[in-house]
Amino acid sequence: MRGSGDGFVRCSDGHTRWGRFGAAGALFVHRADGEPKVMLQMRSAWAHEGGTWSVAGGALDEGETSHEGALREAAEEVGAVPDHTIVGEVVFAPASDWAYTTIVVEVAAPFGRSANFETDAVGWFTVDEVDALPCHAGFAAAWPELRTIVETTDPAVLGP
Repeated sequence: MRGSGDGFVRCSDGHTRWGRFGAAGALFVHRADGEPKVMLQMRSAWAHEGGTWSVAGGALDEGETSHEGALREAAEEVGAVPDHTIVGEVVFAPASDWAYTTIVVEVAAPFGRSANFETDAVGWFTVDEVDALPCHAGFAAAWPELRTIVETTDPAVLGP
């Protein structure tokens, strides 16, 4: 079923991008023995930059916040999102009328699977392992800032 935001849009900077109302994705983090691991999805071969690793995400629907859209898209692509805490976000806004927001989401336990045709695989990686993966260009550009959020979030503020 298509969402109201599905579709390409010509942005004010002249580039064409997916998401009539912008787009968003979620970087899930789980801390085992204090070491953070992040969940990434392998984009399916048919997708833009297929065969690369990135966050689950996609087009925002009309009236949807970036947090709502990121969590909805993640549930569609990698399965139901467990109890979580949003600990940060990175916004890529190359045009005045379009942005991609990546939220950083702490979860108590790893989860995820290939839930639809957009995801070929799901993996949990240490932050150092991410650096060696073939990543989607947009995610790779945001990764240094996302990594800082992952590495500097104090697990004590997340509660029991």
